[in-house]
Amino acid sequence: MAEAWSRRQLFKGAGAAALGVAGFGLAGCSTKDVTAKLVSDNTVTHGIRTYFSRPDLAPPRIQLTGKLPPGPEFIFLATGVGALGQGGCMIMNRDGQMVWFSPDTDASRMDFNVQEYQGEPMITWWEGRIRAAGYGQGVAVMANSNYEILHTVRAANGLNADLHEFNVTPRGTALISAYRRAKVDLTSFGGPADGWVLCGVAQEIDIATGKVLFEWDSFKHVPVTETHQPFAGGSTDDPFNYFHINSVAEHPDGDLLISSRNTWTVYKVSRKTGEIVWRLGGKKSDFTRGPGTQFFFQHHVRMHGTDTMSLFDNGAQPVMEKHSRALVLNFDEANKHVSLRQECIHEGAVVLSYAMGSCQLLPDGSVFVGWGTNPYFSAFDSNGKMVADGLMTRGHPTYRAFLGDWVGKPTEPPAVAAWARKSGGTTVFASWNGSTEVRSWKVLAGSDRNSLSEVASGPWSGFETALVVRERGPYFAVQPLDAAGNVLATSAASLITFNGKPITVHKFSCGSNNCGY
Repeated sequence: MAEAWSRRQLFKGAGAAALGVAGFGLAGCSTKDVTAKLVSDNTVTHGIRTYFSRPDLAPPRIQLTGKLPPGPEFIFLATGVGALGQGGCMIMNRDGQMVWFSPDTDASRMDFNVQEYQGEPMITWWEGRIRAAGYGQGVAVMANSNYEILHTVRAANGLNADLHEFNVTPRGTALISAYRRAKVDLTSFGGPADGWVLCGVAQEIDIATGKVLFEWDSFKHVPVTETHQPFAGGSTDDPFNYFHINSVAEHPDGDLLISSRNTWTVYKVSRKTGEIVWRLGGKKSDFTRGPGTQFFFQHHVRMHGTDTMSLFDNGAQPVMEKHSRALVLNFDEANKHVSLRQECIHEGAVVLSYAMGSCQLLPDGSVFVGWGTNPYFSAFDSNGKMVADGLMTRGHPTYRAFLGDWVGKPTEPPAVAAWARKSGGTTVFASWNGSTEVRSWKVLAGSDRNSLSEVASGPWSGFETALVVRERGPYFAVQPLDAAGNVLATSAASLITFNGKPITVHKFSCGSNNCGY
């Protein structure tokens, strides 16, 4: 992001030097209006949002309908790369307005969330390369409220952090997933005797030191015969993905819950010995199960206290159910029984997600769902009724979706662009990528970039707020204000343009409607 900003500022500086603007005196053109007129805050072209003040950003369009349940203020998504626009990490407010967007560059990003580390909220994500078998090789990243990366968590013992899990614990450690290969006889599956499989690895890493505190490998504890995945591959270059680890979380007693997509099983694993304590689901389940509790190819398993479990039931692939579901289960560990408390099914479309997906259970019993390979995220009340739904530009999936609270204080300055209007005056576009505190904007104008004064103000109306003022500058800057009216920062001065192209000024006359342009 810093590099993109520098390129933009360099471009503006070069453009200003080439314009040859001279002879401007604006005192006679000042207006008594103190509130600017608001216009559309951004444009949408073919499902992509574009911004005049941030032409380097092209996120997918996201439509939010309904009303989110009371609670956290922001939505956290990592949108995958679709046919249109950029993928990247995105924060939106409760109204669906984008607050922060950081586009993917050479690496993909997944599992974007807000978590707490050493008493401070951090945004966290995985970034790296995604392999054809559906796992990742990369690192886990943590950034503070200034969007400065403070920690990069790496897998240990020669492995790479996988995209599926980055779970920060209260002890300042990270639970991550990883993949490694192992050699095994696959003749019982119709494969080679000297075949290869992909193993699911869970690691606990001390974030401050990078030291590995715990490691568990599926191949040492779960035989290949537990898989439900149709056999494919089995070679060195294309190992059979028999396990497919996709979530690692803490049990209240300190042991770990490990989810395997391809065995349809949640494993409770002893943190002391690594042995399996019990299995829920799959071919060797230790639990009896009430109606509606069967799941297939599940993701994102979490415990809430000792009696509640949440997960995302994909139901495919291959297809095992009519639709994917988010499940909240009554969990009786002593009697080894689970029953259905709540299921969340998308009400506006038949959603069957063959991969990815998340289920976030909130304190009031409401549920926030990311639908994985389908371009939706939804909120459900405690009765399982869908109350809000987000639709992304088709082709942009999100692995997980979360609600959370956040205060963003970017260190980069606000951005501004100014367009001359044929009818007179100027449209000023203001944005500040990542700030959650902006409530209104001041517009500054003047004949010199170093001599600007306030000419208008207006409320924040979205990621990019567009304000119409009577001045023609030719230099404009903006200042974001918080709820108390305090100035938070000042943008660099921008030279006015016409339809996005620099203007060369030959004369100036405030007696005409267009102020000499």
